[in-house]
Amino acid sequence: MLTAVPEHFTAYRIHQRGERVEAAFERVSLSELSDGEVVVRVAYSSVNYKDALAVSGAGRILRRYPLIGGIDLAGVVVQSSDASVHVGDAVLVTGCGLSETRDGGYTQYARVPAAAVVALPPNLDCATAMAIGTAGYSAARAILRLEQAGQTPSAGPILVSGASGGVGSLAIDLLAGRGYEVVALTGKRECAAYLHAIGAARVMIRDEEHYGTQVLESQRWGGAIDTLGGETLSWLLRSTREGGNVASIGLAASAQLSVTVMPFILREVSLIGVNSVSNTRASRLAVWARLASDLAPRHLPQIVTARIDWRELPARCAQSLAVRTIGRTLVQVSE
Repeated sequence: MLTAVPEHFTAYRIHQRGERVEAAFERVSLSELSDGEVVVRVAYSSVNYKDALAVSGAGRILRRYPLIGGIDLAGVVVQSSDASVHVGDAVLVTGCGLSETRDGGYTQYARVPAAAVVALPPNLDCATAMAIGTAGYSAARAILRLEQAGQTPSAGPILVSGASGGVGSLAIDLLAGRGYEVVALTGKRECAAYLHAIGAARVMIRDEEHYGTQVLESQRWGGAIDTLGGETLSWLLRSTREGGNVASIGLAASAQLSVTVMPFILREVSLIGVNSVSNTRASRLAVWARLASDLAPRHLPQIVTARIDWRELPARCAQSLAVRTIGRTLVQVSE
């Protein structure tokens, strides 16, 4: 079934011009967008660190140019040629190549594959879905992967690095809601009260923590969710208790990892990778169903620290890149 889409509409598009990457609001047409069976009138998106990297060109996020930015979106279906998705459905899309290999959510109308579309669970609206967004989906997937590996609250405290960011904030909220003792590791001393308010039992300041140089450090953590990579991930592996699990979910500090096999063969520590981009539709449906029920965030109003009109995207992405933001930024594209 087809519903009329304006001949031209606005999108925040990223170009490579020589050695420079530039993003700007442009008028585009539906025929210019990446292909797909479903057209969505976008209501909300969000700002993630990955979005800031893509918009600025500071990280090699986009695989081709030009592309519309925004790694997630929520809105209402206005056209669909797939029998599983209906006009009028409220839906969300996260990952699935948005703002990497195909046009993303910073647009009034998005065209996406039907396989990427997740119908909003009954307990979520578009704004709430994007307040959770890719960050909350990633955090939830990390927790479920940890628990599939046998993680339980009785195994000891869970450390969350990059704690004041979107993924870190939601991981703290979700873990605390499941009965874990959560330790928040942050580089922002001023965020301590915020982190306690969303569920952290303890807050550690990264610059005050000495990671040590031993191949195995003292056993401190039942497990961890790491968004930083590099020396922080190495330290977590070396200081996790016997039989513990560490979920690697980001590389905000470094993509490198230097560690011996000792944590793995002497303490049976497991390193679990978390990919939130190329999951099957069934797995995404399952995670979002949990986020709308037993894994629903308890402190979402506190975690959404900014709600912006999408015309404010350039400034907000710059702030995010400079690591001057905390929690989640909700982006309103249309009513």
